[in-house]
Amino acid sequence: MMNEKKNNRLRTLALSLAIAMAVPVTAMLPASQATAAVTKHTIISQSFKIEGQSSTIGAINKNGSTYIALRSLNTALGLNTKYNSSTRVVQVNGRGRTMELNLSNRSIYLNGQPLYYGPEAILQDGTTYVPLRFVLEHFGYEVTYEKSSKVIELKAIEENDLTITSMEIGADGDGKSLSVFYPVLSKFKDAKVQQKVNDFLKQEADRFAAEGSKLMNPAVEWNNELLEKDPNAFIRRPSFDGRYTVSYNENGLLSLYVDYYAYLGGAHGDTIRATYTFDLSTGETLSLKEATGDQSDYVTIINKHIKNQIADRDLPLLVPFETIEKDRDFFLSHKGVVVYFTQYEYTSFAEGMPEFVIPFSAFK
Repeated sequence: MMNEKKNNRLRTLALSLAIAMAVPVTAMLPASQATAAVTKHTIISQSFKIEGQSSTIGAINKNGSTYIALRSLNTALGLNTKYNSSTRVVQVNGRGRTMELNLSNRSIYLNGQPLYYGPEAILQDGTTYVPLRFVLEHFGYEVTYEKSSKVIELKAIEENDLTITSMEIGADGDGKSLSVFYPVLSKFKDAKVQQKVNDFLKQEADRFAAEGSKLMNPAVEWNNELLEKDPNAFIRRPSFDGRYTVSYNENGLLSLYVDYYAYLGGAHGDTIRATYTFDLSTGETLSLKEATGDQSDYVTIINKHIKNQIADRDLPLLVPFETIEKDRDFFLSHKGVVVYFTQYEYTSFAEGMPEFVIPFSAFK
């Protein structure tokens, strides 16, 4: 059942991208040569409560996000940080993770895997400031903000005792590019369960990589035909990339999702998502009903929360939302069960994949 659902997603992706290929890419506009003026940010005294202890740390507020000095992660949270001035790379280590933020090209790597997106760091007066919530949530911290007191509270989440590293299935040639990353568990107490989960995730990565490679073949043929007619024609190689996010690693459960982005031509590519939630006592994946504690009315509860959040966010829909399927794809977060709309399912491309968090308490 799981494999069939994901195969259907790949077929849907292939169809939508085939339509996009009908619009040829014949030129690329030159990048603007204008250089924006360097903004001088004001340093504010931000109140924090870190593991219950109150403190004040100098911070920058940019576009509603809080940035703190890199050295503050050392002194306040005990993370190991450093900045390489020659490569302009910021590195943060701790809690079994390594993050690298490149100030030159704005790339971000977590445990060796490039992330699709993320805010850039700020270099001001010889001090590097990093986006607080973005960094710390990737390092397994709960970050909350109390509006009335304007206090940011930081608390380390108690995680399962295991280590996660990244492996890549990559191929670059034959007119196309493929790069699929997948997680590998280590140092878990149950070696059999660890191997079972690792084998499953590797098989899934292999399967998606193989299907993604096939998906790009028509685009390669299309490009070759264009080059035969005009050897100087501008083309973009099709690409297929997979990046995973560990969203929950607590209470004997491990939940993650993999976003697969395919570009075959046209204005933009498209993304499909594969989700997995494991019971680390058995290595088996959980269904949505099992993740809600086997609630008999879990569908009704989730539907109610989705409809309320659609209204609260004034989310524009292409078609009315009525109900989820019983076996709807999901993942877990520290805050609850997360259900999402796939691209174009209920919303336009600009909305991405809207996510809806249903608190664990809703199922008790």
